[in-house]
Amino acid sequence: MKERTITLVLACCLAVASVLSLFVGVIDLDLPTLLGGDLHQLEIFLISRLPRLLAILCTGVGMSVAGLIMQQLCQNKFVSPTTGATISSAQLGILIALLFLPASTLWSRAIFAFVFAILGTWVFVWFIQRIQFKDAVMVPLVGIMFGNVIGGITSYLSYQFEMTQALSSWLVGHFSLVLKGRYEIVWLVVPLVVLAFVFANHFNIVGMGKDFSRNLGVPYNVILFLGLSIAAMITASIVVVVGSISYVGLIVPNVVTMFKGDKLRGTLTDTALFGALFVLVCDMIGRVVIFPYELPIELIVGILGSLIFVGLLFYRLRGKKPVRLAVQKGGCCS
Repeated sequence: MKERTITLVLACCLAVASVLSLFVGVIDLDLPTLLGGDLHQLEIFLISRLPRLLAILCTGVGMSVAGLIMQQLCQNKFVSPTTGATISSAQLGILIALLFLPASTLWSRAIFAFVFAILGTWVFVWFIQRIQFKDAVMVPLVGIMFGNVIGGITSYLSYQFEMTQALSSWLVGHFSLVLKGRYEIVWLVVPLVVLAFVFANHFNIVGMGKDFSRNLGVPYNVILFLGLSIAAMITASIVVVVGSISYVGLIVPNVVTMFKGDKLRGTLTDTALFGALFVLVCDMIGRVVIFPYELPIELIVGILGSLIFVGLLFYRLRGKKPVRLAVQKGGCCS
């Protein structure tokens, strides 16, 4: 009953915040005029405000679920698209598309981002599996260093071929350029999240290790590849549309599992709702803090996320809650 109450509260808060966000912006919109059929306000609502809200919701849900999947499969609470080199790999893929296909469409860049994000995530996991001595903190640190290497390569190529300005839109996350006809790729998050719900129990089993999976008849490598690919594709589809948004996939699953436990199916809904609410609130703060100007959401999420991340780090390392879940020998990052 308590768990249902938490879910209901998150859903209600998200609904209220979503309605409020539609009326926050430089151009004033009011409900009576909008319902009265004012063409100017209706155009702003349909072309800008509503697409922005949908993109925000997909971003919050997608990044949170991607982080939860990666943490479950790697059995490490500090693994996420940010600390697993997924975002950096997607950015490198976009740059490669810009270099070799200058006239490429957004969908073409998305394909490059998908491929590089999946490859980068898999290289990270492959490397982690082969490190003999590691603990809960070392795994994400290795991911951060690997992501910095990829980011360095991206920066070098962008400077070398004078693509820095063209790439800048994907280096800092923001929703200011989200308009109708230019954001629909982010809708891919919806079927991917649904797929995550379908295979949630399989991800739980695989997270317990190879031997545990084999005993239950679950193909370990197939499900591991599927889960990491889902997380990578979710991340890449978001990066292509709104750019890099850090910390969401790291802190949101941690906060939710502190209250709901580590069972994936039991936390997916609340993780998705809280992730959408967190990103939406951060976006609204960015729109009003220096009104009528707007701060990139990456800045707001970065400030709040880093503070929460430090708090989670100290909380878990003090022993109040184990950083890693119980895992059988042979797990992904065990």
